[in-house]
Formats: sequence, structure tokens, C-alpha cells
Amino acid sequence: MTSQTLNEKREMATQQQQYDLTNYITVRFVRNAVPRFVQYTQSYGKSFVTNFVFSLRLEQIMSYYLGIDIGTSGTKTLLIDQAGKVIAEANAEYPMHQPKPGWTEQDPEDWWNGTVKTVRAVMKSSKVKPADVKAIGLSGQMHGSVFLDKNDKVIRNALLWNDQRTAAECDEITTAAGGRKSLVKMVANPALTGFQAPKILWLRNNEKRNFDKLAKVLLPKDDIRRRLTGGYVTEVSDASGTLLLDVVNRKWSTQLISKLGLDANLLPSVVESHEVTGTLTADAAKTLGLTTACKVVGGAGDCAAGAVGNGVVKTGVLSTSIGTSGVMFVHSDQPQYDADGRLHTFCHAVDGKWHMMGVNLTSGGSLQWWVDSVLQGLTGIPKSKRYDAATDEAQSVAAGSDGLIFLPYLNGERTPHGDPNARGSFVGMNLTHTRGHMTRSVMEGITFALRDSLEIITSMGVPVKQVRASGGGSKNPMWRQMQSDVFGKKVTTLEVEQGPAFGVALLAAVGDGTFKSIEQACSATIKVADETKVDRAAAKKYDQLFPIYRDLYGNLKESMTKLAEYQSA
Repeated sequence: MTSQTLNEKREMATQQQQYDLTNYITVRFVRNAVPRFVQYTQSYGKSFVTNFVFSLRLEQIMSYYLGIDIGTSGTKTLLIDQAGKVIAEANAEYPMHQPKPGWTEQDPEDWWNGTVKTVRAVMKSSKVKPADVKAIGLSGQMHGSVFLDKNDKVIRNALLWNDQRTAAECDEITTAAGGRKSLVKMVANPALTGFQAPKILWLRNNEKRNFDKLAKVLLPKDDIRRRLTGGYVTEVSDASGTLLLDVVNRKWSTQLISKLGLDANLLPSVVESHEVTGTLTADAAKTLGLTTACKVVGGAGDCAAGAVGNGVVKTGVLSTSIGTSGVMFVHSDQPQYDADGRLHTFCHAVDGKWHMMGVNLTSGGSLQWWVDSVLQGLTGIPKSKRYDAATDEAQSVAAGSDGLIFLPYLNGERTPHGDPNARGSFVGMNLTHTRGHMTRSVMEGITFALRDSLEIITSMGVPVKQVRASGGGSKNPMWRQMQSDVFGKKVTTLEVEQGPAFGVALLAAVGDGTFKSIEQACSATIKVADETKVDRAAAKKYDQLFPIYRDLYGNLKESMTKLAEYQSA
């Protein structure tokens, strides 16, 4: 594509966005101004103009929306205006606890404290009036389990999406459902250790005293909703990751819930992602510095929310995100399944639509481990510059790392292996390999793992014309080029890349009526900033190495299992 053609497309997109925004403001103006104009004409006659102008304030037209993302490493909150412009943002970190190898937990109180801290910070820095914040959208790490008693007290630490303790419960679920194929038919997905249903069974099987207290099970973002509105509600995208949702019909699977011997009353009600689920309680409004008129919409799990924030709401566009985990996400107008259950099929945050998703458990987590744990002794380099120093070394190494391959299975793996016992390794090392080779190999191994998902998606006949990159992997030009070369696809980035928090802020705007649909919200607010084209010479090297990478898991699986058993003994 020529530079001129690309510029023309960008100009057309800009014009369309300007039209959408102008149309929105016009409608909003007419909705607020015309009734008042008529009222003052009837009441005051010729003097109506003065009274009309006094009554029509700009802030009555301008509305603001909060997006809150309860992540694994911290909470991010941002505030947007009705045009989708980010006005302010704030972050708060908190710890993750690992009481045993493969176990991951967090204290839900940390999520609430992070929410309060970031919302108050955003409101303070933005100077927006509390009454002008019309709605909140919630996002968060998927699959986690918050266990509540009848008094809404948290029974124990929440089990997280990357917790691997539930292998036995996954087998229990598969057997109860009548086999893997029957289970996929019920809930569109096989039983995996990270999902919520196995965690509930684990509590029943291993902590009976806690299970006997259990009155409600919520996902991470929905526990924040409970504290905001007092209600027990989830939405279809996040509920899809519980393994208890009939994904095709977008409601709880009473069939599977019954087979597992669970009480359906443990679960919250389910809505679509843009629907209003309540307004702030007096206590929540006071704590956050907002008003009780502020609405809270369904929101979305972090993957679907990030896709909305990236504009992945139609066919042909695929998003790839490298954060703690790695995600390949593609929109689908109909529910589609991978016959082997290697991909997740979930409800999208777009009404009546679905998505398929591949997940790698330690993508950015692998690079973080490599830099923070192994390279922490880099002489004379402050911690804040350590990642840049490491990737600078990697950039001096040719594509393919001279035959050094890294398997990024540091905490088991989900797509495509579904194996909690998978373990990471460097393979092919020789005396010529340097620290830079190893860093580049880690980055290439992460990207190969994402290609595993892409290969499955395209094998199902799903069209992929463009890959839209987000997360930490989109910030580094070398890594963007690597993704383009490994995938063999053009990779684009956006002018504003704010991830799940931005996506659910848009959902809040839709729920409040600012936009008539999620598609319209994305069209009006999201613009492509840059594209990276495939380097054919590098792509050829990766095409040679990828089959070798893919074979290594099968060749090492037995040894990985033995090592995992040794580590957990």
C-alpha cells in the first residue's frame, strides 16, 4: 500500500470520526436545548433569549465516563469525555501471593483500595465535577474466584486466572459432563485449571469449612461492582470464562451446574456488557467522591474490554496483546469452536457477537522474569532502564537468535496445550550465544506462542486481514516488527492505546446513551496511528524455526511433567 493511499484512508477515517462526533453533539444539543427553548418562548415571550442562554450551560451537554480495570499487577482507572478523549488516568499496584508453586492468590481488599485510590486521583487531577461523571465501566482479570459468605465477607484470598491447583477438579468436571465433547457442547470450552468452576470444586474438595460458609462466588471486577452498587451481577464476556455459561445462548448452563451438584444461587445474574447494572450506593459515592446518580454498566472481562478499546468489533481485525499473559483475540459474528478445544469461544462485549481467543499464561511474564530475576545484576543500569537495555542488546542479534529457542511455559500453558505441567526452557544453546541472544530468544518464544493461536484461528477459515497490537509488546518497535515477521501479517497500533480501561469507559458511554452502539463508539473514537509491514527475509527465518519450536513441547512433555511433579513435591 502506498504512503498516499494510507494517508487517504486515514483522512477518510478522520472525516468519518468528525462526522460521527458532530452528529452526536448535534443530537445531544437538540435533546437538551430545544425543549428548553420552547419552554422559555412560551413563558417569557420576547425576553426568552436571556433566560434561555442562562439556562443552557455547557456542562449540561458534556458528560464524562470512568473505566476501571482490576488487573493482576494493579488497578488502572481513566476518565474520558464524550468524544473519547482521555482526560486523566491513575494506577495503583498491589501484590500477588504464591503460597505454593503453581498457586496464585490476591486479597480482594487490595482491589478495592486500588479502585478508591485511582478514582479519587483521577477526579482530583481532572477537576471534573462529580455530577458530570455519568457512568462507570468495569473490567478485570478473568476467571478469578471471590468467595463470599452470607454477610458479604470474603472467606479467603481469591484464586486467580493463572492458578494451576485444580487439575483434579478439571477431570471431575469433564467426567461429570460426560466427556470433553459433551462439555464443549454445553459451555463451548473444555475444563482448564484457570477457569472459575474448577476453583469452586477445589474449595468444596479441599476446604470444606470454607465451602460450607459459601453464599456467593464473584469474578474480580464483579466484586468491585458489589461494593459500588450492592448488587450481584456479571456480564456475558467475563461469565464465559467461568465454564458455567451456556455461551451460545448467553445464559447460565443449568445443565452443567446441576451435573456438578452446585447451587445456581451461588452465581450472580448475567447481563450484556453495555447494560446498566445499578447506581452508586451512598457509601460508595462518598468514598469515591462521586454521586449516587452515577451508573455502573456491565463492562467486560479484560480481554473483551481490551478488544473494544482496540476497535476489534468486526470481522477481519485480530488483536494481539502482550501483558502478563499473551492473548490472540478475533471477533466472530457466530459462535465457532476449535474441534480440539485449544481456543476459547466466549461471548463478546458486543451484543449478540462472540469471539475466539488463545491465551499464553506467561508472555510478558516471561520477559519480566528474565529481566527482573536473571538480568537484575546488569551493572550500572537503574531498574527503570533495565528493559530498554535488555532489548537494545536483543536488537543487535539477527532474527532467529542463531537457532536458540525459548519455550515460555513458566507457569504451565493454556493455548494450545492446556497443560499445567508445561515448563520453560532454552533449547539449542551453544558457545556463541550471548546475553543478547537469550533476551531476543525469550521475546521470539513469546511471539511463537502467540503464532500457535493464529495458526489455529486461520485454519478454521476465520479471515485475518490486520493484526492490531496492544500491551507492552506494542510499545517496543523491535517487538512490533518481530510480531509482523513471525505472524506474516501487517501489524497496526492506535493513536490512543489504553487497553481494557478505555474499552469499558466506551461501554459506559454506550450504556449512558452517548453512542447508540459499541460499533459506533469505536468508529468515532479509535484511530490507527502506525503500521509495521513484514520483513520477508526475517519472516523466512521464522517460518523455518516455528515448526521446530512447535515440536519441542511434544518431545519434552514427559520430562516437563516429571519436573513439575518434582517441583511440587
